[in-house]
Amino acid sequence: MTDLATLSESLANSDFTSIPLIDLTDAKSSDSERRRAVAEKIREACLNAGFFYVKNHSVSLDTVEETFKQSQEFFKLPQEVKKTVDISKSGGNFRGYMGLLTENNDPTNKGDMHEAFNMGLDPSLDPASFGQEEEKEGELKHGENLWPEKKDWDGAGAFKQANLNYYSAVLALGQSLFPLFALALNLPETFFDDKIKHPAAIMRILFYPALGERVVDELMPGIGAHTDFECFTILRQDDTPAALQVQNRKGDWIDAPYIPNTFVINIGDQFARWTNDIFVSTRHRVLPTLSKDRYSIPFFFGCDHDVPLIPPETCVTDDRPARYEVMTAGAYVHMRLSEIYTVN
Repeated sequence: MTDLATLSESLANSDFTSIPLIDLTDAKSSDSERRRAVAEKIREACLNAGFFYVKNHSVSLDTVEETFKQSQEFFKLPQEVKKTVDISKSGGNFRGYMGLLTENNDPTNKGDMHEAFNMGLDPSLDPASFGQEEEKEGELKHGENLWPEKKDWDGAGAFKQANLNYYSAVLALGQSLFPLFALALNLPETFFDDKIKHPAAIMRILFYPALGERVVDELMPGIGAHTDFECFTILRQDDTPAALQVQNRKGDWIDAPYIPNTFVINIGDQFARWTNDIFVSTRHRVLPTLSKDRYSIPFFFGCDHDVPLIPPETCVTDDRPARYEVMTAGAYVHMRLSEIYTVN
């Protein structure tokens, strides 16, 4: 069995200059060795770059294209309509619309040049998850999403349905990745099953307006350099060139370009913490767009809110003792989101 701590230290002395592409065809193979071969590729990516693309996944192109179409329609709306679902109306649960510069991932910048619409697990997709959680101060909980109403926008119903369809499809993709992550960590494939019954997955549709001939202010990027908070992110990009970049250990910025019908997967801080920094959460950024509007859909997949982030035994050794105080997943993500979201 691979010694994860030793392998992690070895890869820490190497670096990456590109983002690997992993084929998921064998992810659900009846042959355990085929599944393990996919997991080994994921392990190397998670211990080194913290980023990888996946192809031959389960999400239909029609579902993706309809969500991008509806995203464009939503962000074209007048500001007063978008404000009917402003994030300030979500009761501190980080759902709804966010305008330009209301988010700032890098405190040294002035703010991020994008608009966003956030949604989480919807009651229509998982009714059992609602009303079951204990109310705790400083922790996330499942809550209602904010949706535009038909009286304000004729397209409200189509927008909601497209986003729910996409959320459901990508939620299934995320759940299918956990057995592979478990194998990558030398754990039983079922290790995460009881920890993702009602996962805390936050989906965002993002709009980066083209800046055109305006002078680009380097302190107002599309998204400033940051790491993500949850276990991992499943990102769908459009075909805008030179947008997403990932920083390697040398400090070089590596392009993560659009590859048709793929998702970009990256490890977040929650998974890095949970694995005692065996998995790597890597800084990345989005450059400001100039000649073309850009849209993307990141899906931040976390485990159930009440799961304590205790590192598995394969991630802790005498030479690598547990590095972090144990806290629940919901408390951790709530703490991190509160650090960057400006909600007025």
